[in-house]
Amino acid sequence: MLPKVRKAGGREETAAHYAFGPVEDDVIIKHRLLTRTTTTRGEPPLKKLQKKFISFALEVEKDSDNYGDCERLYKALLQEMATFELPLLKSKAVVDANQREKESFNELQEQIQHQILQAQADIEELKKQLEESKIERKHKEECEAIRRLIALQPARSETQKVISDLEKEISSLEAENIAGMRTLDLRRKQFSLLLHVVDELQNTIQDEQKGLTDELRAVVEETKTGFEDGSGGGSEAMSVD
Repeated sequence: MLPKVRKAGGREETAAHYAFGPVEDDVIIKHRLLTRTTTTRGEPPLKKLQKKFISFALEVEKDSDNYGDCERLYKALLQEMATFELPLLKSKAVVDANQREKESFNELQEQIQHQILQAQADIEELKKQLEESKIERKHKEECEAIRRLIALQPARSETQKVISDLEKEISSLEAENIAGMRTLDLRRKQFSLLLHVVDELQNTIQDEQKGLTDELRAVVEETKTGFEDGSGGGSEAMSVD
């Protein structure tokens, strides 16, 4: 099956196509590292080493006089082992370097994590300081507003003088009030006495008027009686004459 192609910007681009998935790739890479196979073409080095060893072992097990062949196969086996050992040493050096790099990365990660935790703690502390600064600033603004209100007020000496004048005026008014109350009480007593005297005078006048009326009535009665007596004696004299 051909991979799908698509046009982009006037060009045809071949879509990414993989023969194996990530899991299969890991398995293949691990196998190649173990067998020292770097390509899919040719015979793997481990298999070649295995063949050299088998050839040497079979040649050694022969009963014939084959020292030369054994020596040749032995040298070839040693050469193959050296050839196979060199990549192993390189791989070991790479593994050691990777291990050191991993340890360094772990230390760096721990340092970064510690720095992150420290930064978070610093952020929390700065948040607290920010809240405290806001509260302090609010208090300063309130104090400044109070200071401005106080500055608008007159000086304390002037205020004290006004208070002293008011206290003197209050004392004077209190004294006048007491004097007025005493005068009012005296006038009330005098008025009561005057009313009593007027009442007594009215009673006296009424009594005197009553006595005069009685005297006048008695005089009238006496006059009337004397007049009647005088009129009666003249009649008799006239009759005698």
